[in-house]
Amino acid sequence: MKVLVTGANGLVGGRLCSELASRGHAVIGLSRGPARWALPGEYLSCDLVDRDAALSAIGAARPESVVHCAAEADVDLCEREPERAFSGNVLATANVAQACRAAGARLVHVSTDYVFDGEDGPYAEEAVPNPQGVYGLTKHMAEQAARALAGSWAIARTAVVYGWPAAARRNFGSWLVESLSQGREVRLFEDQIVSPTLAASVAAMLAEIAERRLGGVWHLCGAEALDRVAFGRELCAVFGFDASLLVPVRLEEAKLAGPRPRRCGLRSERARTELAARPLGVRESLERFKREWAGSGQPERS
Repeated sequence: MKVLVTGANGLVGGRLCSELASRGHAVIGLSRGPARWALPGEYLSCDLVDRDAALSAIGAARPESVVHCAAEADVDLCEREPERAFSGNVLATANVAQACRAAGARLVHVSTDYVFDGEDGPYAEEAVPNPQGVYGLTKHMAEQAARALAGSWAIARTAVVYGWPAAARRNFGSWLVESLSQGREVRLFEDQIVSPTLAASVAAMLAEIAERRLGGVWHLCGAEALDRVAFGRELCAVFGFDASLLVPVRLEEAKLAGPRPRRCGLRSERARTELAARPLGVRESLERFKREWAGSGQPERS
């Protein structure tokens, strides 16, 4: 199968390209600017906000499936610059969806747990979205664009994705490891429930959905929901870091530009029962994360 992956320079996109290639698929990675990873297969540079460019690039590539990982994912930036968030999340997705329909390709659109308000999580696939900030709102609008315009689609929501190396910008896990390995205190929210997800794990689940041409809504995330302090303690236990460096704080103390859902996270029973690539528990995810970190030249701690 020929699969095009948008956001190939990103944390999930880069890993997904490698995962698909390892399964024998022809892979086309697409992002803005030059490739930042040693990606398998072909690479295309394209600004997906440009409708003509998006339709031309995807049409010429003639993929059978497109996994749309590209997004404007900085929550605070989205809140400060809603026009940029709308372009990067809604317009780009609409353009990709239309290109998929024109090319006869199936779209797998990657979304987020931030489409929910965080009042009653973790959320199952059938829960009704109610986003509270610009980031969540534009990602919810992007889901609707995928449904309306793609013809053949799946929506795959994930949450708090982490991995090493960190790609273009730090993620929650890489920031924790960098800070704690240098003996720096880290402030973590004790009142936000999340479903931390290893990037390599979500890439494996996305690859399976693409190759099996599965449809509908999927929650592809870690198998456990917990607060960020609890996750930090688990990470310290696995890596051998000093857990006293974790400083519990509450969301309102941070005075962030973009709202964060408090009790969020996703329920992954569908993925756990229907996919061969199962969601991972926190300890197994962190052990794999440590191996990624150690394999990059960092000293592994016992």
